[in-house]
Amino acid sequence: MAVPDGRLHYPNRFTRHWWDALAEVLGEAGRTTALVQAHVRAFRDQLPPDDLEPGLDFAALAAINAALDSLYGERGGRGMALRAGRAWFSGGMRTFGAFNGMSDPAFRALNLDRRVRIGLAALAEVFTRFSDQGTRLDESAQTFILRIDPSPMAWGLRAQRPTCQPLVGLVQEGMRWFSNGRDYSVRETHCQAVGHEACLIVISKQPLP
Repeated sequence: MAVPDGRLHYPNRFTRHWWDALAEVLGEAGRTTALVQAHVRAFRDQLPPDDLEPGLDFAALAAINAALDSLYGERGGRGMALRAGRAWFSGGMRTFGAFNGMSDPAFRALNLDRRVRIGLAALAEVFTRFSDQGTRLDESAQTFILRIDPSPMAWGLRAQRPTCQPLVGLVQEGMRWFSNGRDYSVRETHCQAVGHEACLIVISKQPLP
């Protein structure tokens, strides 16, 4: 699917971790196939640099996301995107400075609600500070809400259902880490690809039984 060129970017380090996650889930050959399908020429033969300079633009990231659906079908592609999103967090994104100290016993000793709040706030800070993906943490009585505007996984796309599965998977894995291994309901209820003003990822405050 062709998407409009964008001037918004993830830094190289975000893209590098995303490349590693795609290779973990798809294999290196599968990752290359997805890049070819998306008409993304950058970094086919080598990883992006490990720095915070502007890297892949949102149009390319959205095209890769759409390519997964084209290659594996809608259900299969979204499943792959969720798995890659989980690997994206566990394999690299959690090494950002905002997460420093979250492995320490002092953090792990905090009550569950406090750990989750701190973790989600740090996740929003990392994306907003280091990339063009604006991310804000809100909440209701029963849920936390990550408001993403703009979303690189929906940039220029038109769909009947939300398309930001990589970010949903990343939040799922983040919640497992913040909570010492508990699983939570994490779903995207609004998406710019569907026509909404912003993408909303809604996380239950209570872990799954």
